[in-house]
Amino acid sequence: MPFTDLTEVQLGRSAQLRNEPVQARSAARLEALLDAAASVVEELGYERLTTAMVAERAGASIGTVYRYFPDRIAVLQALAARNLDRVLTRIRSEFADDKHDNWLAALTAGFEIFVDAFRTEPGFRSLRVGDVIDLRPAPSPTTFNSLIAEEMLRILVERYGLDETPEAQFAFETAIEVTDSLVARAFAREAAGDPAFLNQAKLVVHSIMKEHFTSSVA
Repeated sequence: MPFTDLTEVQLGRSAQLRNEPVQARSAARLEALLDAAASVVEELGYERLTTAMVAERAGASIGTVYRYFPDRIAVLQALAARNLDRVLTRIRSEFADDKHDNWLAALTAGFEIFVDAFRTEPGFRSLRVGDVIDLRPAPSPTTFNSLIAEEMLRILVERYGLDETPEAQFAFETAIEVTDSLVARAFAREAAGDPAFLNQAKLVVHSIMKEHFTSSVA
C-alpha cells in the first residue's frame, strides 16, 4: 500500500492530501516536499517544523506546500505514513528471504531493519511511524506501532505456521512497543545508537515471543 493510501487509511481523514499526485512530476514534487520536511525534522525535531520551513528547504513556494497539505500536522502525518510504508516494505521483503529458516531469525532481521531506519531515514528518530503525533480521538483502538505488529505477525504466522492466538497477538504488540521505546532511548543521545539499549531491546523481544513460539524454533 503506497504511503498516500496509508495517509488516508491509517493516519486518519485529517491527514488526507489536498491533491493526490497523478502525474510523475506531481509525485516527484510531493516527494521533494516530504524529503524537505524530513530534513527539518532531522535537524530541529518534529515539534518545530513549519510549512514555511518545508517550502524553503524544498525550494518551493508556500503555495506549493498548501496545494498538498492543509497544515504542518498533515505534513508530519504524511511523512510518518511514508516512514511506515518504507519500514513495512523492507520487513516484508526480508521476511520473504529463504535464508531465515525460523521465525526467530526473521524477527531478528525485522528488528535490525527498524534499527537501521533510525540510522538512515532522515527524521525517523524523532517522528518514527507517527505515534508521537497521533491526534485521533481517544481511546483509539489501534496505534501505528500496532499496525507494524499486525503485519509482521501475519507474515510470520503464514510462513512458519505459528499459532496466532489472542495471547500471541498481544505479546507481539507488546514486543513492538518495547522495541520502539528502547530503540528510541538508544538513539536519544547517540547517533549510532547505544549498543547496551539495542541489545537489551533484542533480548526482551526474544524473551517475550519465545513464551508463545518456542516450539517453532529449531
